[in-house]
Amino acid sequence: MKNGAYCYPLTVCDMYSRYLLGCDAHNSISLDKSKQYFRHLFEKYGLPERIRTDNGVPFASSAIARLSKLSVWWIKLGIYPELIEPGQPQQNGKHERMHRTLKKEATLPPEHNLRAQQVRFNCFQKEYNELRPHEALNMETPKDRYTTSRREMPNRIKNYDYPSHYEVRRVSRNSAFRWNNRHINLSSTLIYEYVGLEEIEAGVYNVYYRDFLVGRFFEEILKVKDVIKRVPTRSRTVRKCHPCTQNNVSPMY
Repeated sequence: MKNGAYCYPLTVCDMYSRYLLGCDAHNSISLDKSKQYFRHLFEKYGLPERIRTDNGVPFASSAIARLSKLSVWWIKLGIYPELIEPGQPQQNGKHERMHRTLKKEATLPPEHNLRAQQVRFNCFQKEYNELRPHEALNMETPKDRYTTSRREMPNRIKNYDYPSHYEVRRVSRNSAFRWNNRHINLSSTLIYEYVGLEEIEAGVYNVYYRDFLVGRFFEEILKVKDVIKRVPTRSRTVRKCHPCTQNNVSPMY
């Protein structure tokens, strides 16, 4: 910005309607600030089915399944964290196109400070959602198409009960769970959380965190591997009767 400081806008869009749910000006990329802002959005608009992001902080990490502290929180809320492939921004093409418009109209030239930049983002958001028709929406505006989710943000997160045939283990502060008196390394993002292991063949287990498949545990080598292909797919949400009631959301710094 003109005062020499950087602005990191956290932007969140609904992929179906292209409705820009939020554009929040941050002075740094922060897990706490991101979580606080997502909580605000969830309370205002409801919970999406899934959230698609790139592989940057705080959405992803180098841990197994690229889980981060933020995506673990999403899973607790029943939201599937969907990551694009590294170096494949076209998998989030709608969001990238919105970013180009945002940069052109709300950052050139930049404002003097964070407060003024936020005011400009707010003006852009209102125009983008309510006044500007989109060719991809048959010249309707995102506001014409968008409906909030029916899934409300809970006051507290309930405990999760794994199926009775799962082996349940707690991830300790050394990022591992115990298996036959051995420590099996898993992920620092799951410390103090419970995971469930479902045997799919002799000595081979799928490892779940709640309903999210983290990886596969091979008893013979005492290792958990990320063997699941995690490529974004087209949403299968049925929208003919209740369009946009279960939103797919795409956020990005």
